[in-house]
Amino acid sequence: MERVLDYSISKEYEGTDILGFLKSRGYSRTIITHLKRTPDGICRNGAWARTGDTLAEGDTLTVTIQEREGSSGILPVPLPLHIMYEDEDILVIDKPAGMPIHPSHGNHDNTLANALVSYYSLRGIPFTYRCINRLDKNTSGLLIVAKHMLSASLLSAMMKGRRISREYLALAKGLTPAEGTITAPIARRTGSTIERCVDVTGGEYACTHYRRLDYRRGYSLLSVTLDTGRTHQIRVHLKHIGHPLPGDFLYHPDYTIISRQALHSHRLTFSHPITGKKMEFISPLPDDMKL
Repeated sequence: MERVLDYSISKEYEGTDILGFLKSRGYSRTIITHLKRTPDGICRNGAWARTGDTLAEGDTLTVTIQEREGSSGILPVPLPLHIMYEDEDILVIDKPAGMPIHPSHGNHDNTLANALVSYYSLRGIPFTYRCINRLDKNTSGLLIVAKHMLSASLLSAMMKGRRISREYLALAKGLTPAEGTITAPIARRTGSTIERCVDVTGGEYACTHYRRLDYRRGYSLLSVTLDTGRTHQIRVHLKHIGHPLPGDFLYHPDYTIISRQALHSHRLTFSHPITGKKMEFISPLPDDMKL
């Protein structure tokens, strides 16, 4: 994977050294070190440059990110992919329920990682898999994948800074309040490596907002947004208030209306990590969650 970025230096950065400019654009120390070790990784006006060199208004700074090796240990497997958007920096994927996002015990060749490594290997492009917003195996919907180290670093910082808005759709048992906010702390359940629970003394702060969109057949369709990203947060919080998700093998294994947890990543809104352009993607409610 190779990405070439050109920056036209404005008067604002007159007299700034290249290191300072790159840091202002979100380049981490690790990425800058990688650029230093890349032949012509940093060039000013077409000539190789040091990070200590001073910039002048009108200069063109060219950065070349090269990643010659892809993710090791991930088998390329040609699986179906629903790519909603792709450019030189990011991918937005609409993931089906039942597909894990990365290999784990018992899931070595059926994951989104396998599919994407295959997608690029067929094009002769080494690809390092970097998923930004993770979804459980049985949660469907939208997620972002970074295509190189810079977009990954910037998107990760955006996630941490809550600058990527995520809206989920969930089916919940019973008639919920019209809207609400849940702030119960979440911790790993004692004796389990997977299950989480509300723990008011030892849990980490978690905040979930929900709004009821519909109510039919004894189930509420909810729009859910998150202020935090704890493992299983939506599933644990809705169970905590007495409205668990049907089809959830951990927290409510009732498969009367659906065979997997009724949770869907519906909308992603964020600024593009390189261009700054406002991006919004919507994945409609899947058929198995329609009331």
